[in-house]
Amino acid sequence: MAKRRRLGRTQIEVTAVGLGCWQFSAGRGMTGKFWEALPQPVVDSVVAAALRRGINWFDTAEMYGRGASERALAAALLAAGKASGDVVVATKWMPLFRAAGSIKATIDERLRCLAPFAIDLHQVHQPVGFSSVESEMGAMADLVAEQKIRAVGVSNFSPNRMRRAHEALAARKIPLASNQVRYSLLNRHVESDGTVAAANQLGVTIIAYSPLAQGLLTGRYHEDPGFVKTRPGPRKWMGAFKAKGLERSRRLVEELGAIAGAHGATAGQVALAWLCQFHGETVVVIPGASRPQQADENAGALELTLSQAELGKLDELSRQFM
Repeated sequence: MAKRRRLGRTQIEVTAVGLGCWQFSAGRGMTGKFWEALPQPVVDSVVAAALRRGINWFDTAEMYGRGASERALAAALLAAGKASGDVVVATKWMPLFRAAGSIKATIDERLRCLAPFAIDLHQVHQPVGFSSVESEMGAMADLVAEQKIRAVGVSNFSPNRMRRAHEALAARKIPLASNQVRYSLLNRHVESDGTVAAANQLGVTIIAYSPLAQGLLTGRYHEDPGFVKTRPGPRKWMGAFKAKGLERSRRLVEELGAIAGAHGATAGQVALAWLCQFHGETVVVIPGASRPQQADENAGALELTLSQAELGKLDELSRQFM
């Protein structure tokens, strides 16, 4: 069994690597267009591969295909013979153009989409809405009291907003479990803006999404710059995937490959392991996977231990991305 760590100061325990489920959106909605629509049998195989390698938790959201990802995840877990309580399930409420009352008004729909699996972690997806942080945390705390969710998290919150969420929940004797943020060796802004430091101080887990920088850290796009043109979504227009962007990150990706070679691993596994180990147990990662081989490879990061020298070298080479 893969080693687990506590999610914040809750009693929930997760593996350092989880599975992000945005790609299970079935091509629906604005966010779903980023990925190819995956048939349910493929979703089943991806989830099964993650489970087989010891991953015990899955992160989805109502915004991912307007519930399509939640439903696909639940179906895949059932197909794998799992029952509620066997795994940890996280989802998110989107505050855009909504007030805090929507959290409680939509929770039954979230539970229906994920049925029969319980919601272990419910997160506020973005910091922009029609209600204060305190009102949103109050609504989440009510759901904990009603036993409709186990723990509360936030996503994309600044250090100040995270502190406010922490204080509001503490008044109800509930810990803030997590802050889910974009974080990778190619995007370390959450270190330079104080988010990681604040999380350490508060005992909040950082959940890193896009930990492979949408695949850039695997080296695939450096080896074949034209590959991006075959991918769905906006990557083909993003600067990081163009010649100048690839050149900027090339030295880092080459070092990932060199370290990987010394461990019999892959560059992507090294990139994930760095995130999970550089800050002790503060950071966990949720790479996505659209094929079972990708889920299997990502889970391999759980078995990789980097030396202090390797951690330091990658820190040095990636500081330009802070």
